[in-house]
Amino acid sequence: MYILVISLIILFSVLLVLVILAQNSKGGGLTSQFGGSAASNIIGVKKTGDLLEKLTWGFIVAIMVLTLSTNLITPGASNGSGSDIIDRVGQEAPTTPSQTLPSTDSTAPAPAPDSTNK
Repeated sequence: MYILVISLIILFSVLLVLVILAQNSKGGGLTSQFGGSAASNIIGVKKTGDLLEKLTWGFIVAIMVLTLSTNLITPGASNGSGSDIIDRVGQEAPTTPSQTLPSTDSTAPAPAPDSTNK
């Protein structure tokens, strides 16, 4: 399920880029790419702009919803059981033998005497 949602996010992202690139900021966009007047007679300049705008907003909303839904279906996540790091702030971290501090030895050599005394 997780891989399906991620795949849909990637697909919608690519389609969103293509729809945005098909638009022209001056209004010509898709109709000018298909021969100008022939395409505008079939689709219409105004309707093409409306369609591309609706597709843009649809892909944006779909990507947002799918992205937020991945939080609910993330594999390995125990949703709501307190496994977040913020929920574990007061707990002490587990220690392993390799993480223990070395013991301080009282038989450490004394520091060298100061040679500035005359």
